[in-house]
Amino acid sequence: MNYDRSDLLDRLASEYVLGTLRGGARRRFATLLTSLPNARAAVEQWEHQLALLASSLPPVEPPPRAWAAIQSRIGSRLVARAVPRSFWSALWKPAVGFAFGAVLTFALVRLMPEVFVSIDGLAQREQALPQSYVGLLLDDEDAPALLISSTRHGKRVTVKFLRPITVPAGKVIQVWAFPREGAAFALGVASATKPPGSTSFEMTLSSETLLSKVARFAVSFEDAPAQPGTVPQPFVASGPCVKLW
Repeated sequence: MNYDRSDLLDRLASEYVLGTLRGGARRRFATLLTSLPNARAAVEQWEHQLALLASSLPPVEPPPRAWAAIQSRIGSRLVARAVPRSFWSALWKPAVGFAFGAVLTFALVRLMPEVFVSIDGLAQREQALPQSYVGLLLDDEDAPALLISSTRHGKRVTVKFLRPITVPAGKVIQVWAFPREGAAFALGVASATKPPGSTSFEMTLSSETLLSKVARFAVSFEDAPAQPGTVPQPFVASGPCVKLW
């Protein structure tokens, strides 16, 4: 299986986070997470998106048919009964509660998919995107080359490649930020990927802290990740940094 395909990684990550990826496929993907940074980034992105979705949606009361279907699947083993409280009961009760919650969530996703709204659907319904810092970088031919984005209070920067970029041997793709006043500073290093693939890296502080006064983004090819005081090489792409809120 070609795990270099960003669309395949995104689909596997979504099913892994939702719990619909099961059996050997789930075990293989869990093993892949230990060795492939792009797979971990895809999972983290889906976890972040679903967390935003959960906080944005109003509570929904499931219909009686959902509870009946769940009960028929899990059987009648989970019966409430009074037992003397002990050390062991203090341990197993939270575990049973967590297991029941996981079964309930999975059952609702499987039985009532109409209750859940996609991230794109939510954005369309609300006519709004998550508060983010975004930059569209153009190359020396004034063609869109990279899309850089980071949610307002997050630390993760996503770099989407819009066209092929050939990185010289032994070089890294260094992402820079230009404040309205002062010298440019390095944000992080992006891994090259085939368009329209994406990669990501973590910043030391939140976007709100680092990017609130930034006017432009740029990328250059460097021999190694830039250190404080490093003078950038000629930029291969640059563009304005804008706030989406």
